[in-house]
Amino acid sequence: MTNLATPRFLLNGDTAVSAVFGDRISEEVNQTIRAFQLLLTERKVPGIVETVPTYCSLMIHYDPDRISCDRLLGTLKELAASIDTAALPPSEVLEIPVLYGGEMGPDLAHVAENAGISEEEVVKRHSAPEYLIYMLGFTPGFTYLGGLDPSIETPRLKTPRVSIPAGSVGIAGKQTGIYPIASPGGWQLIGRTPVRMYDPLRETPILPRAGQYIHFFPINEEEYRKIEAEIEAGSYRLSTRKREEVKA
Repeated sequence: MTNLATPRFLLNGDTAVSAVFGDRISEEVNQTIRAFQLLLTERKVPGIVETVPTYCSLMIHYDPDRISCDRLLGTLKELAASIDTAALPPSEVLEIPVLYGGEMGPDLAHVAENAGISEEEVVKRHSAPEYLIYMLGFTPGFTYLGGLDPSIETPRLKTPRVSIPAGSVGIAGKQTGIYPIASPGGWQLIGRTPVRMYDPLRETPILPRAGQYIHFFPINEEEYRKIEAEIEAGSYRLSTRKREEVKA
């Protein structure tokens, strides 16, 4: 694990501290954030309530009745000096099935036209990468992914839709992602997954986690309906695998 830089620590109110590791979005910075989060988890610092990774920082929420800000900062600085000793386990890759085009992906033709390629080629290029989940936000389980093929980058809609169905897969500029719940949005919709990224009745409501990867794979309508029925019956098992990490 490579220690990119000593983080800056910023106070966020009286119950949170941010450890800032830079000002650029990259897998290398993300690995450093994950390493720091791992060290905090292993140390089990009393008083830390939650850690929330973002593109370039890790926010640490704490209970000031259990640990003072000064004591917490001392511990954070100590751990930051040991980031390069953290051994990150291989990331998990979530295999997400997607029905591309048609009613499920009404903007696929526009994305293809914007790129100057066929709809089939858009699907091929979109479903090729393993996308790093840098962070979650906007709505529960909304993934901020990195790794979109630049050739299919497409501007947002000029007028956002009032409601986008849960499971919709879209592109907005350099980003791609999944709408976990029905919500407004301005992304170009190219497909939909039957997988529930957020389910409040599930033991773990939010399916994806920062630091995991997502790989999309195309399915047809029959497969979509079959998976949808299995999810309703509680018998569907999402396919996952371990990713071989690239050494710095």
